[in-house]
Amino acid sequence: MSGIYIHIPFCKQACHYCDFHFSTSLKKKDEMILALSKEIQMRKSEFKDEVVETIYFGGGTPSILDISDLKLLMDTVYSNYNVVENPEITVEANPDDLSEERIIELSQNKVNRLSIGIQSFFEDDLKLMNRAHNVDEAKKCLEIATKYFDNITIDLIYGMPNMSNAQWLQNIKTALSYNIPHISSYALTVEPKTALHSFIQKGIIPPLDDEVAQEHFHLLLDKLEENGFIHYELSNFGKENYFSKNNSSYWLGKKYIGIGPSAHSYDGEKRGWNVSNNALYLKSIQENQLPLETEILSKTDRYNEYIMTGLRTIWGVSLDRIEKEFGKTYLDYLNQQAAKYIEDHLLFVDDNILRTTKSGKFLGDGIASHLFLLNLE
Repeated sequence: MSGIYIHIPFCKQACHYCDFHFSTSLKKKDEMILALSKEIQMRKSEFKDEVVETIYFGGGTPSILDISDLKLLMDTVYSNYNVVENPEITVEANPDDLSEERIIELSQNKVNRLSIGIQSFFEDDLKLMNRAHNVDEAKKCLEIATKYFDNITIDLIYGMPNMSNAQWLQNIKTALSYNIPHISSYALTVEPKTALHSFIQKGIIPPLDDEVAQEHFHLLLDKLEENGFIHYELSNFGKENYFSKNNSSYWLGKKYIGIGPSAHSYDGEKRGWNVSNNALYLKSIQENQLPLETEILSKTDRYNEYIMTGLRTIWGVSLDRIEKEFGKTYLDYLNQQAAKYIEDHLLFVDDNILRTTKSGKFLGDGIASHLFLLNLE
C-alpha cells in the first residue's frame, strides 16, 4: 500500500510561525491546478505495481480551493492509479473556509477525513500567530463538521508565550467537547526567517520556554489518555481505528509520491523533492520536465531514518529488524548508544523492541539523534 500527497501552495495570509512553502497570491491558481494534475499523470509509472491507500491534500491551505479543483485532482488520481476501494482522503482546512455549504460539498466528493487547523481556542493566541480565523469560526466549524464527518483531526499548538497551564488545559477541554477522534499537537517552534523569529529577536514577544512546552506536553498526554486516546506518534493522538493512515505510512516507511512545489517523495531506496518555487515548478511541468531532485539513501541513511521514525511511534525500533536489515555492527552500535538512556529510564526494551518511556517521549527526537550513526560506509 502506498500514498499520494498533493501540496497546495496557497494561503490567505502567512502565519507568523510557518516556514512551509506557499504563496498568498492566487493569480496562478488555475495554472497550478492543471500543473498538479499533469504531474500526477506524469508520475504514474512510479506506482504501476502499487495500490494507493491514501490521498492527502496538504499545504498551504487546500481548503482555499474550489470543490471543482479538488475533484479534478482526485479524479486524475483515480484515472491513473490503482486505488483501494475505500481510501483515506484527507483535506487540510482552515476554520474560516469551512462554511456549512463547503463542508457538505467536501463530504459529497470522496473526501472522508478533515484535518482542521484550529491551533488554539484563545483569541490572543490566534492573533499572535496571525491566523486567518477567530475563535467563533473555530467552534462553529467544528459544530458543523462533526455532523457530516466522522473522521476529523484538529491541530493544537502548545508552548505559546505567556500560555498558562490552566489555559492549555482549557484548550484541550474545549477540543474534547466536540468528540473528535484524533488530535495532532505540536510545540510552537521558532524557524529562521519567520515573523515569529523576528519578533522574538526584537523583544516584541518573549523567548519560548522549553520547560513550559514539556509541561504542556505531559498535561496533554495525561488528559488525552484519560479520554481514550492512544498516543501513537510523538505529535499524534487517536482513538482506536482513527490513526492517520497517511502519516502512519511515513513513519512505517511505506512508499509515497509528493505532488506539487516543495513536495517530497520516497520509494524505500531514494528520496526526492520538488523545487520550492511556484514559477519554476509551473515552467518545468509545462515543458514536460519533472522539477524533481533525488538522492539515493545509503544503508546508514536508512538506519538513521528508521531510528528517528521508530522512536517517535508506539511501534518503536525492532532490534531484530536492525540486525536483519543492517547487520550486527549497527545493532551493537545501537545497543551501546542506547544503554545510557535505558539506565536513565528514557528508553526501554520490551519483546526486543526499543521504545521511549513516558518521560522520554518529549525528548524522543533528541535521543534519536544521539543514536544516529555517521559515515560507517
